[in-house]
Amino acid sequence: MDIYVPHHERAALSAVDLGELDELLEKAVEEGRSGCLNKLKLGSCGSYVASRLLAFERALSSHREARSSQKRDQTASYLRSVKHELSFSVRSMQRRIEEEMQDEDVFYVQGELTPPYRFGQRLTATVSFRWRKTADDDWKRGSVTFTHDVDPFARHRLLAPERKLSARKQQEEEQRHLSDTWEHLMRGALYSVRDYFKDGGDGGAIPASFAAKTDDSGYLNNHSTVFWTKKT
Repeated sequence: MDIYVPHHERAALSAVDLGELDELLEKAVEEGRSGCLNKLKLGSCGSYVASRLLAFERALSSHREARSSQKRDQTASYLRSVKHELSFSVRSMQRRIEEEMQDEDVFYVQGELTPPYRFGQRLTATVSFRWRKTADDDWKRGSVTFTHDVDPFARHRLLAPERKLSARKQQEEEQRHLSDTWEHLMRGALYSVRDYFKDGGDGGAIPASFAAKTDDSGYLNNHSTVFWTKKT
């Protein structure tokens, strides 16, 4: 997974002039069509912007097809709302890129972890990173391995089987469950290390390994991989 905006999306977002964006959005509203936006290549700016673009195009279509004055008033109000959301999505993503580029001057977290060929009851996710105090310092490198021992009975305690499965189907179902759990562990591990650095943490103080914490039911949650006390 990407905890940073991918490079091709960064390039597309950085190429968008915000003043031109607002002018073209207003033009699209006036004309009732979004073709003028094609030059900005908003569809290449990532899923967040692309979803807002789609909502804007659909709102344009609904407003264009509205017939009664009451309906047109409703669609016009909604169109203005999604127009603002599209503009905001580009602005917020550009701010995120700026923050990420500033962060990358002093720390970087490896964002792609490869899952094992087959999952066992002990799941691990090793996150590599580099850091330095200032952009003029040499890089230091490290890694931390997050572990989670899956309780094979936790899932069965909460979910009664609907039907008896064959041995092969049981193994397939178990591997799917372990894969989903590993994805949760991996995602939490990456964000936890990134957030630690963003919180001002020292890479030298990151432990070599950390056993993920679970809730009372034996499942991972959003706090399972937090290995430090956040500053207040």
